[in-house]
Amino acid sequence: MENKKYGKSVGDVLKIKSDFFEKNQAMLEMSEKQADALLIQPRRTECKICHSPLEGDPLYTSQRMSYHLCPVCGHLNSDYEDTSDFADRVYLVDRYELNYSEEDRAAYENRMKSIYIPKAEFLLEALSAEGINKEDIHLLDDGAGSGYFVSAMKHIGCDASGIEISPSQVEFANKMAGENILRSVESEEATRIIAKTEANVVSFIGVLEHIINLDEILTAIKYNKNIRYIYFSVPMFSMSCVFEAAHQNCYNRHAGGTHTHLFSDSSIEYMLNGMGFEADKSWKFGSDIMDLYRMLSVCLDQNGNGALKDYFAPKFKNMIDDLQLVVDKNEFASEIHMLARRKSE
Repeated sequence: MENKKYGKSVGDVLKIKSDFFEKNQAMLEMSEKQADALLIQPRRTECKICHSPLEGDPLYTSQRMSYHLCPVCGHLNSDYEDTSDFADRVYLVDRYELNYSEEDRAAYENRMKSIYIPKAEFLLEALSAEGINKEDIHLLDDGAGSGYFVSAMKHIGCDASGIEISPSQVEFANKMAGENILRSVESEEATRIIAKTEANVVSFIGVLEHIINLDEILTAIKYNKNIRYIYFSVPMFSMSCVFEAAHQNCYNRHAGGTHTHLFSDSSIEYMLNGMGFEADKSWKFGSDIMDLYRMLSVCLDQNGNGALKDYFAPKFKNMIDDLQLVVDKNEFASEIHMLARRKSE
């Protein structure tokens, strides 16, 4: 298996993310409220990853938020801290169990198979290249959400379970799975669980960027020698940031909202070194070109050029995967999946 993999077809993702196209104004209003919540937090004076001082002018500003690129590790930091107060204000959880219907199971299965099975298969292939057999994989998924990744891992025959702070998401996940694949924990419990877990693989799928006490979690991993591998996906400082800064009347999917900081290759390396880990296999694929397509579509509608949008849309859709692969291979994509292994002692 190659150490670096690039590209993934957008496929069904365009359908799943249709709200970003069709409900731009509503999404903008939601983002405005999230920005309001962040703007009343303390100013961020040091980098989220390496804690170096953030000084001087910001690199750019988008939708009222300024962003600083750390001069030491290359991490992108917003001007304000993600605090417990911020989390309480923005992480509103739907009551899935009140809205459940049989149709949800089909949608759940579709999302799990189209988005999360490829992630699980990449992890399995990467661990197999390390000489780890499927039956020897014991995975704990932190911030497991609605259980999609745990379900995907179990679907391909691996031992997996997850922890999640939202009781309603845990209930929904277990209902969809037909078994208890997740357990609900208090936010302060997660660090203790990771510090004591016997799992040899711990995963964070779209989670590290949301963790307020990130240093505590990373320290727990560092000292729990049962954990031999960590598998994570994180949002990256990428072309999407440029597109968002250039289209101020479009919803910022990537930088903004609950993403108060974004990773870079160098800040990931810094984070892993601090834990005593090193990169093993990576898969870089982004939604940057899909973001550009969305913003062009929204702007054409906004300025009364809906007919042109309808004309160009199918032509652009046919190019998205090819264009995105160029961005991915030039190491400026919006997302990375990485397996990291503990360094030999």
